[in-house]
Amino acid sequence: MAIVVSLSPELEARLREKATQQGQDVSFVAAQLLEAVLEWEVQDSEVAIKGIQQGLEDFEAGRFRSFDDFADEQRRKYNLPADS
Repeated sequence: MAIVVSLSPELEARLREKATQQGQDVSFVAAQLLEAVLEWEVQDSEVAIKGIQQGLEDFEAGRFRSFDDFADEQRRKYNLPADS
């Protein structure tokens, strides 16, 4: 399947440089990069969903603290002023 994508001259130059460095065809390198980004996006979404689910489960189980407690801990941890 052929897809035509318009790139800025700067991005095209970077892509061509990467392909040259790898000794690969520019289309092959572009496809590899797109595949990696799409896979990362799927994994990132899965991690975010799991984190949200865990947070909801923790909340329902009573494992939480007030924002004020959290903020106080962060101020102490990072030596921030009390009004931040």
